[in-house]
Amino acid sequence: MILLRKFRVLILMVFLIACSMHIMIDLLPKLERHGSTGCSCSHTPSEEPKSWGKQGWPNKHSLRILQDFSNEPSSNVSSHSLERVPVAGDKSQAFRRLDHQGSRLSALYDHPLYKTSLPPLTDEDTLFNVNTDIRFDPKAAEDQAWAGESNIDEFSPTGELTADSYPNWLRFHIGINRYELYSRHNPVIDALLKDLATQRITSVAMKSGGTQLKLIMTFQNYGQALFKPMKQTREQETPPDFFYFSDFERHNAEIAAFHLDKILDFRRVPPVAGRLVNMTKEIRDVTRDKKLWRTFFISPANNVCFYGECSYYCSTEHALCGKPDQIEGSLAAFLPDLALAKRKTWRNPWRRSYHKRKKAEWEVDPDYCEEVKQTPPYDSGTRLLDIMDMTIFDFLMGNMDRHHYETFEKFGNETFIIHLDNGRGDSLRLCSHLRGKSTHLRLQLLAKEEYKLSVLMAESLVRDRLSPILIQPHLDAMDRRLRQVLNVLSDCIEKEGYSYVVEDDLQGYQGTDHAHNGPRRR
Repeated sequence: MILLRKFRVLILMVFLIACSMHIMIDLLPKLERHGSTGCSCSHTPSEEPKSWGKQGWPNKHSLRILQDFSNEPSSNVSSHSLERVPVAGDKSQAFRRLDHQGSRLSALYDHPLYKTSLPPLTDEDTLFNVNTDIRFDPKAAEDQAWAGESNIDEFSPTGELTADSYPNWLRFHIGINRYELYSRHNPVIDALLKDLATQRITSVAMKSGGTQLKLIMTFQNYGQALFKPMKQTREQETPPDFFYFSDFERHNAEIAAFHLDKILDFRRVPPVAGRLVNMTKEIRDVTRDKKLWRTFFISPANNVCFYGECSYYCSTEHALCGKPDQIEGSLAAFLPDLALAKRKTWRNPWRRSYHKRKKAEWEVDPDYCEEVKQTPPYDSGTRLLDIMDMTIFDFLMGNMDRHHYETFEKFGNETFIIHLDNGRGDSLRLCSHLRGKSTHLRLQLLAKEEYKLSVLMAESLVRDRLSPILIQPHLDAMDRRLRQVLNVLSDCIEKEGYSYVVEDDLQGYQGTDHAHNGPRRR
C-alpha cells in the first residue's frame, strides 16, 4: 500500500511539473516582451495585434498555434538582402553624383527619337471618354481620407473635386489610349510611383490563379496594386538546368521591367515601385483573407513568416519570412477593372511548349514566321512589330515565360500589347524579316557609350526606394544581350537587305513613333 501511494504521488508530481512547463512555455514570449528594455524591434517581430479577435476569427489562434515551424529554415532567404537596402544618405549621394555628371536619362529623352508625337486622339482612341463637367464627390465614398490630401484650391466652387485632383491611380487610368499606357512625361506616373511606395495599405487578399503567391493590396485612396514579395536575393542565379516555370518570380525583375520598358520608349508596362512592407501591420493585421491569415507563423529565428496558397512554392518549406517582420516586394499598379475596360488575352505565337520533351512549332518549322505573317491579326497593322518588340524586351530582361499577352478590347486589333507579368527574368528567335525602324534606331542609340543601356538603367533605378534593384552583373548582361540583338539584325540585313528586314514604321506619320501608326497592310 505504501509503495502504491508513493507511486500515485510521483505520478501527480510529474503531471504538475508538466503542466507548469506548458504554462511557462505559453507565457515566456510575453514575459520576454514585457521584460525587455531599450529598442526591442531589432530582435523581435512587431507586437502581437490586439484586434485579431475583432476580425471575427477565433481567439484560440495564439502564438503557439502560429509556430508552424518550417522544415528547412535555410530556404527562407527572402529577408537576407534587406541588409543591403541603402540608407537615405547613400541615395542622396547617388543623386548628387548624377547631378554632377549630368543626367544621361534627360539627354536620352531630349533625343529626337524620344520627341515624336501621337496622332490626334478621338473618342475612339481613348480608353475612357471623360466628361470634364463631371466631378468626383468624395462624400459618396466610405473613406474620405484621400480627399484631405488635396489642396483646397483643387476644389470647385461647389465643393467637389475637379478632375485634376482625382487620385493618381484614377488619373493614370484616364490617360490610357490606343497607343500607350501613359505619355512620356506625364507627371502623374511619378506621383503614382510615390503612392505605391507610401500609401497606407487598408486591405490585403491573395490573388487567385497563378503558380506563385501574389497579393492584392488596396490603399487608403482606393487604389490597388499587385504585390510580389521577395523570394530570392539579388545575387542568386537561376540554375541553367531549371525548367522554364520552375524558377521563382523575382520582385526586382518586375521593377526593372517597368524602367526598361520606359527607356525603350514602349510604355506598355504598368507603373511598378519597390516597397518595404511590415508583414504584421500591413498584411496580417489588415487582411480579411482567412486562408492567407492562417498561414502566418513565427520561425525558429523569431521572424514573422507566411506562405499563402498557390500552385507552386506555397508551403512552410518555401515560406516568406521577414527580418523580423519587414519584407521587400514590388507593387504594380492595377489596370482599370475588367468591368470598365475589358481586355483580350492572346496566345503568344512564340510561346514555349512547356513540355519537357517536345519543342514548340516555331522551334522546328522554318516557315513558321511566314505562316504567322499571313494569319490575323498579324497580317496587318502593327501587331507583329509589337510582338517582335516584346521578344526583344523579354530577351533583354531574360524573361522566357511569355506565354500570353493582353490588349484592350475597345481598341480592337489596332493597339499596343500590354507587357504584364515580368517576374521571370532564352535564346533569341526573331522573325527577322520584320522589324520596326523606330525600335531599331533606339536599340542602336542605346548601344552607344553616351547612351549606354546599363548606365541609363542604373540611373533610372536609383530612384526606387529599394535601390539597388539590379546588381552590376545584371546591368552588364543587358549590354551583352543588346549587342546580341543588334548582331542578329545586322546579319539579317547583310544577307537580305535593310528594306526587307527593317520595316519603316516612321513613314506616313512624320513625328510619330512606331506604335502610333494607324492600320496599314503589308
